[in-house]
Formats: sequence, structure tokens, C-alpha cells
Amino acid sequence: MSATPRWFTDHDAHHSQWYIDRFRTLAADGVDLDGEARMVDAMLARGSRVLDAGCGPGRVGAALAARGHDVVGVDVDPALIAAAQEDHPGPAWLVADLATLDLPAAGHPEPFDAVVVAGNVLAFVAVGTEPLVLSRLAAHVRPDGAVVVGFGTDRGYALEDFDRHAAAAGLGLEHRFATWDLRPWRAGSGFAVTVLRRPA
Repeated sequence: MSATPRWFTDHDAHHSQWYIDRFRTLAADGVDLDGEARMVDAMLARGSRVLDAGCGPGRVGAALAARGHDVVGVDVDPALIAAAQEDHPGPAWLVADLATLDLPAAGHPEPFDAVVVAGNVLAFVAVGTEPLVLSRLAAHVRPDGAVVVGFGTDRGYALEDFDRHAAAAGLGLEHRFATWDLRPWRAGSGFAVTVLRRPA
């Protein structure tokens, strides 16, 4: 099993900068980039602690921070974290591999009210580490906290496997939608947004 995330193995050395530039351009053009944050915000009390797991250059976590939440963002790519720190000061942005995530050891001991995993993150972790990632995310959310995950159903990670891995991590399936704006899930939908819940 490779320990190298697919974010690195599936892309060339220029991909991170392309990704950063793409979202900076979209933001400058006034494109609505806050859909995931609006959904997660609606689930939370103001001032909740939120972990943006696989945060990239920080757009989701920054939008949640702007809505009054205490945000920590983590990503395995130092270039993306540097862009998040530059573009969105305020939240804590940290370089970390989700498969070995240990935020208490990094100085962030408090559990989170919610974890958001947007942007096809689970399609970019190292092959075979998806169960470890879900287990580490579950370990960072408080009892009765939510883990909200979105990814394309054609990205090589079967929903059946995801559901099995989430259950093994102690997370119960609460809702599933086809989009971040809560359109209904149907078999064959090209995208899945799943709300998981750690038991109280």
C-alpha cells in the first residue's frame, strides 16, 4: 500500500499552483465558492469549532470563519497551506496527513463540533488509507458531532466502501444528498454529500 497521497502521485509538480491560481481567479471574478460552508454553517451553533480536513487553499474554512466559527484547516500539501495562510489569515492552517492526523499533539487538543471534508478529498488520500482517514477524523470530533463528506461517485472510492469504513470508524450515516445545496440523493447520482454523526 502506498503511503503517498494521490494528490501528489496523480498530478505533476505544477498542479498545486494551478489549483491555487484557479480558485484565486474564481474568487476575483465573484464566483460563489461558499456552498459547502453555507450547508455546514446551517448545521451549527455560532462559534462552533470546525475542522476543515483537506482544506486546500482555505476557501471553505475561511467562509466558515467569516460566519463566526473557530476553524482549523489541515492539508497535506505545504503549497496549499501557504496559500491559505496568505489569502485567509485568521484560522489556523496546518500541514498534516489525514491518515495520521493528531491535532492534540500539534497544540489543538479541543475536539471539534464538526469536520467538513469537501473537494473530493477522499479521492486524493493514499490508496487504501480511507479507513484510517475516517478513523482519525472520528477521533477529532466530539460526541454527537458531525463529519460531512463530499466526493464524486466516479472517483474510484465506492460509496459502499465509504459507508462500511465510516461505520467501522464509529460514525453513523445520518443524511445523504446529491449536492451541497441539498438536492435529493438518488442511485446513480454523480456526487454524494454525506452527513455522518458520532454517537453521543
